[in-house]
Amino acid sequence: MPLFQYKGRNQRGEAVRGHLDAASPDAVATQLLNNGVIPIDIVIAQARADIFGALQARWVANTKITLTDLSLFSRQMYTLLKAGVPIMQALRGLRESTQNPAFAKVIASLGESLDTGLELNNALRRHPKVFSSLYVNLVQVGETTGSLQDVFLQLALYLEREKDTHDQIKSATRYPTFVVTAIFIAIFILNLFVIPTFAKVYAGFKIELPLATRILIASSNFTVTYWPVLLFTLIVVIFSVRYYVNTPEGRYRWHKSKLGIPVVGRIIYQATLGRFSRALAVMMKSGVPLVQGMTVVSRAVDNDYISDRIVQMRDGVERGETIARTAAATGMFPPLVIQMIAVGEETGSVDELMLNVADYYEREVDYDIRNLSTAIQPILIVFLSIMVFILALGVFLPMWDLVKVARQS
Repeated sequence: MPLFQYKGRNQRGEAVRGHLDAASPDAVATQLLNNGVIPIDIVIAQARADIFGALQARWVANTKITLTDLSLFSRQMYTLLKAGVPIMQALRGLRESTQNPAFAKVIASLGESLDTGLELNNALRRHPKVFSSLYVNLVQVGETTGSLQDVFLQLALYLEREKDTHDQIKSATRYPTFVVTAIFIAIFILNLFVIPTFAKVYAGFKIELPLATRILIASSNFTVTYWPVLLFTLIVVIFSVRYYVNTPEGRYRWHKSKLGIPVVGRIIYQATLGRFSRALAVMMKSGVPLVQGMTVVSRAVDNDYISDRIVQMRDGVERGETIARTAAATGMFPPLVIQMIAVGEETGSVDELMLNVADYYEREVDYDIRNLSTAIQPILIVFLSIMVFILALGVFLPMWDLVKVARQS
């Protein structure tokens, strides 16, 4: 958006001047009037070509808007609307109080869109990278039914739980990722620096080296000779995998295989189903039709494999089947959860039962994460034991042969 320079007078008649980012001079005038300033002159300011300004603008553009920003925004909107504060005034207050400069620009853009006569949900749609389809659809329902403040409360609770789930998944994958990375770095260092030293010592021995030692030395020689090629290959593989994962087919295969990772995959799977159950419950509780809710939620679970199964459920519901039957057909849910969904359909309280399903999965995730280290440690110990055993055989067997030769002589 262009930068405008303005001059005006405040309510006490004092001259004021400053700069504002806005879509047009009319938008600047509207903002000034809303702030109690009578505009006198509004012109486009000169381009900010100084290095500091350019760096600051780039920093703002690259600042990430997090779930914490969104959940805090939703809760503050609920509080302000419940207190009777007009939505335009609420947005102005939140724009000035937010600590994230990128999100402050988004909030300012929302206010400008509302100034032009757009509804809030349409203003949110202009920022698809910030507000998900689930968020926009719930706000649209809130505007239609006159329960916007209640929708913001539901969104705040949902986003807060969503952040907890993301943090739990990161916590579940951080420890094994760190350990496996450290192991491979250790192998690389051993091959590059440690084993060559032993190889020089063994080169002076007049004995045939054991097979394990010859394998270690050959591996070390290959690493020392071709480490630039290995490093380049590793970089190419990483970028190729990232490119493939960003394609629809690659993303689907990665999301499916991610659920099959030992120990950690189960946590990711249950956390994703918990997210689906809670999102669908929030949609239904806000008055969104079931089929539309499933369509929106299928895009919000952040896993293409499970999203495809949710679409299958939606298609089954459209054909007139029950939710419990379509859920059983996908194979995603255990019998206990399917029974809970069936009870919810019979009693007409599917939204409440889906919240119970979400609580069930979230308790399972909490339990699995607390026991994650206990489950992973045996696997890592076995892996490390095999590595140490191979290394010990390769290093110490020649010494053992030397001792035997010395004794015979």
